[in-house]
Amino acid sequence: MLRYVVRRGAGWLAMIVVATNLVYFLANSFLDPRVNYLQLRPPRTEEEISRSLGQYNLDSHVPIVERWWTWLTGIVTRWDWGTSPIGDPVNAQVAFRVGVSGQLVFFSLLLSIVLGVALGVYSASRQYKIGDRAAQLTSVLTLNIPSAVAGLAVVFVAIAINQGVGGTLFYVAGSETPGTEGFWALLVDRVQHLVLPTVSLLVITYAGYHMLQRSMLLDVVNSDYVRTARAKGLTREQAIRRHGLRSSMIPVATQVAFAIPALFTGAVITEKIFAWQGMGDYFIRTISTNDIHGVVATAAFAAVATAVGAMLADIAVVVLDPRVRVN
Repeated sequence: MLRYVVRRGAGWLAMIVVATNLVYFLANSFLDPRVNYLQLRPPRTEEEISRSLGQYNLDSHVPIVERWWTWLTGIVTRWDWGTSPIGDPVNAQVAFRVGVSGQLVFFSLLLSIVLGVALGVYSASRQYKIGDRAAQLTSVLTLNIPSAVAGLAVVFVAIAINQGVGGTLFYVAGSETPGTEGFWALLVDRVQHLVLPTVSLLVITYAGYHMLQRSMLLDVVNSDYVRTARAKGLTREQAIRRHGLRSSMIPVATQVAFAIPALFTGAVITEKIFAWQGMGDYFIRTISTNDIHGVVATAAFAAVATAVGAMLADIAVVVLDPRVRVN
């Protein structure tokens, strides 16, 4: 297994390096940091703009190959991913925002998996019964709710609850309250800020796992080993949980692994609604401000997250399917 992981990791590393360098050249072709200086008053001259951007290795008058080499050597020798057109270090921004998004991604993904798989097992074991039809109807409805609508609905409900209890039970904006000190006070404050965006993402993501898990279970419910289990005296529900669940979870585990990078950079609307300064918000900000180095760092992070997700998917398949062997 270790040799397989190392071999796969080396292959993904090569693809990440190639993709990141390609994004660097594409970003330089489509983004122009000089635009950020055009609205300043008093107006800046071309020489002043070039001098300002030159100190950040963003001056378009410098040959792109020279800028690329300076950027690449900075990463290799100092792990320095450059600065924005206003001098904001990319390393600090990414480190902070990955931590912010990590909280949201971890809890929303964990709850989505638990709820989705549990509902999938419940629906498959009660196929076409009232509970199954009600669960399917709910999942279909939530699956088609836009993330902006889900976020605003959660906000309205939270405001109503806060008004009902006469205090602030849930915070609508931000990931923490400045000035909060003490372990328990900080923990409670983080939870109060985390609940609403987590629920918002949960509403629109769990249904995919529910429908997939139900479909996979129904595919294996008539297999030989499940019928044998039922012939030995197990009920339909017991046979599904004990014998059908493991093999049916392989596609679900694969989907979960590849959902990790999508959630990190794809929860843009949710982060905007709840004012979370995560990777999704950073991705939009870097594009809108022509931050070439920030765009490339975001793309590199997404590539790494995708590689990790792919390797986790491969490992999940090996663990869940005893027929699969790796060398």
